Amino acid sequence: MPENRMTIGVDVGGTKVAAGLVDASGAISAKTRVPMNASGDATAGFAAVRQAIDAVLAAAPQAAGAVTGIGICAPGPLDPFAGVVLNPPNVPCWRNYPLAEETARAFCVLARVDNDANAAGLAEVLWGAGAGYKYVFYGTLGTGIGTGFVFDRRIYHGRTGSAAEGGHVTIDYNGPVCGCGKRGCVEILCSGPAIAARARARLGASGSSSRIAALAGGDWERVRAEHVGQAYREGDPEATAVLQETGRLLAIWLGNMIDTLDPDVMVIGGGVAELMSSFFDQILADIPAWAINPRANEVPLVMARYGADAGIAGAAALCF
Repeated sequence: MPENRMTIGVDVGGTKVAAGLVDASGAISAKTRVPMNASGDATAGFAAVRQAIDAVLAAAPQAAGAVTGIGICAPGPLDPFAGVVLNPPNVPCWRNYPLAEETARAFCVLARVDNDANAAGLAEVLWGAGAGYKYVFYGTLGTGIGTGFVFDRRIYHGRTGSAAEGGHVTIDYNGPVCGCGKRGCVEILCSGPAIAARARARLGASGSSSRIAALAGGDWERVRAEHVGQAYREGDPEATAVLQETGRLLAIWLGNMIDTLDPDVMVIGGGVAELMSSFFDQILADIPAWAINPRANEVPLVMARYGADAGIAGAAALCF
């Protein structure tokens, strides 16, 4: 790809629009963040996207002529083939909204739209921890759990564009009901809120004076995943037990992903991934018990390159 080629990556959420200029090496500059008007009409929602893009161009006027595309990570469900946002619960202003078409019309460049996990996985393949691998599984662990499958440097979308909903793979059919309506999804068991819920249940049952509760102001009902992580770093045994159990559940999930996809690397990003990275060796050791693939123990489990900027980098990657 030309060394001077630039794209703009736009990460749309329910409350903000973040954007940045991304070069051919995946470096991000001229970042900006503006409020998202998610509850207004479709035009007001797009105005926030346009404001963010305009701010990036104003911050780097010398790069404007080199921008060959604008990629957007938008909340789903969406149609990545048509670039249409269908009916996202977090952005109710857009219903069957042709976001790619409107962006291309406004800025006279190529525009592409996809969900954040798909796009972030592509960025890791082009510029990050997945570079050099052919079959890449990407997972993002945070408030929710999302996945992207990138094969031969292309996102696998499936027949309708709805593939790679790996966060809603059931790993315990007797488990709690997930927000998607299914029972025992990995998201309801291993996301940030799930880690907090596991800690609260453990403290409530044991009456323990764990450091977790102290970090939550002495009220174990206010415990969040951040408190569990800090307590773990301070050597708290209850926090360690909570995260070890989370690691065992992630091993079940990743064993299923290996059997389904046979990837040659698993790249994990998101805020909870940072927290769980200390348990990656344990997870890798547990995976062969949950996979029939005889070479499951050969698949590396690595942290993603992009942290908080994964949405910007991923969106930009859509146009490379």
